[in-house]
Parts: sequence; structure tokens; C-alpha cells
Amino acid sequence: MKLTNLLSFNPFPKTATPQPNYWQLWKVAKPFFAMLAGDESLKPVEEMATALTQMPASELVVKHLQNNHAALAMIRQRYIAKPHNLDKLLQYPEGSLGHIYASTMKAKGFSAEDLYTTVNIDSDVTYLNARIGQTHDIWHIITGFDTSDLGEIGLQAFYLAQFPDPLATMLIANSLIGVTLLTPEELPELLKAIAKGWEMGSKAKPLFAQKWEENWEKPLTEWQTELNIQPVAL
Repeated sequence: MKLTNLLSFNPFPKTATPQPNYWQLWKVAKPFFAMLAGDESLKPVEEMATALTQMPASELVVKHLQNNHAALAMIRQRYIAKPHNLDKLLQYPEGSLGHIYASTMKAKGFSAEDLYTTVNIDSDVTYLNARIGQTHDIWHIITGFDTSDLGEIGLQAFYLAQFPDPLATMLIANSLIGVTLLTPEELPELLKAIAKGWEMGSKAKPLFAQKWEENWEKPLTEWQTELNIQPVAL
């Protein structure tokens, strides 16, 4: 083959997957590299999540969750609970999901509203982003994964086992690259967290399908038993 022909050779036929939108890829890559460079704020995560809504991978999440009747009903309803009133939730019995959630959020100074109120819900994909953001810290409590770097990635692996979440994939990949290049001695523990999250998520019932806010009074241990979750301790 002549050099000129080799340089112009395209191994992918015209009927293959359409050429990617390189501007859209850059909008995913930019926050990805910002995180690798040390930005630990929520901003790059939010930017990446928003950019990923325009990628084909996000539609796969919708299709996957629609196979579950309860999740499908939530998607059709666009179910978003009212903002979590932590002071009111503290009135639930100790050991209940509501009390434990409120205590944890107050102790850490977290607010669920920071993770979803900026999402413009105009599609099934953006709805999923909003609902996953609203319940992110509930998933932490249900699974036992803390909010350390390892705990966050462990939870992302749990997400990925439950549905093909592109944001979880990107965050796990970012963590693997960062640790490999900067703190390689931490790689074994990171891999353990990823493996544990994947194992737990594969065994658990679908967490997305749960309307946690309608059963705040239910004991945390009862939730975990019903959902087939043995909480982790990292």
C-alpha cells in the first residue's frame, strides 16, 4: 500500500458508529483533566455530568433502568422528593434512615440540594442525573461507603454494577489514573474498594427504584436487609 493511501486509510466503514462530536468529547475531557490536576471541588464533577448527558452512553442508563417497573414509573413521573428538611428528619427515631441521614448530613455540613437543584430536568437523562444527585448521600448511608476518596469510588463502583452510569465510569477511571501516576502505593486499596462496590452492587436490589423519602421512619438495618446489602466498613 502506498504511503498516501495508508495515511488516508479509514478502518471504520461509513456504516459504523457515527463520528464522535469532538467538541462534546472536549467538554467531558476538560473537567476530567481538571480533576487529575487536583481540583477536588464539585464543579468539574457537575460539568462532566452535564456534558455526559449529551453522550450516547447516558441513553443506555435510561434503557437499563426502564427494565425495572418501579424505576420506570419513577422516570415517567419524574419523581423528585421535596427538599430534605434535616431538622424534621432528626425527629424520627434513632436508627431510622431519616434520623441517621439527617445526623450525618448536619455533622458533615452537606446539603443534598447542592447536587441536583442546578440540573435542568428536560429529558429522562437529566431527570436521572437530578434524582441520583438528590439521593447520593442516602446511597452512602445505605451501602456504608463513607465520603473519603476510597468510599466515593467504592460507591461509584456500586452505581456501575446497578446501571451503566458513564459518570461513575469516568470517576473510577480518573481515580485509577491519578493514583497510578501520583500515589501508586494506594492502588491496592483503591482496587479493593472498586471490587467491593461492584460486588455489593451486583448482589443488591435496584436502589434507584426506592422512594426513600416516603419511608424515612424505617430502620436503616431493615432497608439494608430488604435490599440485600451487607454494609461495608472502609
